[in-house]
Parts: sequence; C-alpha cells; structure tokens
Amino acid sequence: MKTDAVARAVVDVQSVDELASQRSQSDWKKAEAATDAEVERLADEEDGPLSEGWESTVEIGLPEPRQAIHIRLDASVLRWFKAHGPGYQTRINAVLRAFVSARKREEKTAAGSW
Repeated sequence: MKTDAVARAVVDVQSVDELASQRSQSDWKKAEAATDAEVERLADEEDGPLSEGWESTVEIGLPEPRQAIHIRLDASVLRWFKAHGPGYQTRINAVLRAFVSARKREEKTAAGSW
C-alpha cells in the first residue's frame, strides 16, 4: 500500500505583548543605515535582478484556498522541481499560476480591454 507524506505547519500564535517582549536578532541600526542602492545591490545579489515589468505581476489580496488534486506529470518535470528542494508543489503551483495570469492578460489584450 502506497502512502503519501503530508507536511503540516504549526503556527504558534502569540499576543502583541509576547511578540514585543522577544529580542530581535536583526541588526536594525545597520538596516536603517543602508542606502537604497545598497539594499538593491544586496537584493540582486541574493535573489537576482527583477525582470522588466515585474510590477504588473503583483497581486494584492488573499489567494484562493488550495484544492487537493491528483495530477500526472512527466517524470523529468517532477524530477526537476524536486531537485530544487522542499516546496516543489508550491513551485509547480506558482508556475501554473503565472501561466494562467499571462494567458488572462493576453486574452484581455486580444479583446481590446487594455
């Protein structure tokens, strides 16, 4: 019998007072002293530069709840996503969401809505 592993996250809910009483591990003086150029340089170094037009991809609001499904993927596709570490299902969802968003934009443009 095959069993699938299920990952669950437990969130520790704390009051504002509890959060305020905790000691921060961030170097806030260093962060506040950083120039915008330095922040951009560090962000590019860590995550790479943002692509042109990234602002149009920002979605404001809460995402829809996820729905559990069974999907068949090519083995090579699944291997590639899994090779990039934990969270491969989230990355697959993000790729599909980006695809759907791009197609929706194309449909609006084709319909003359923009």
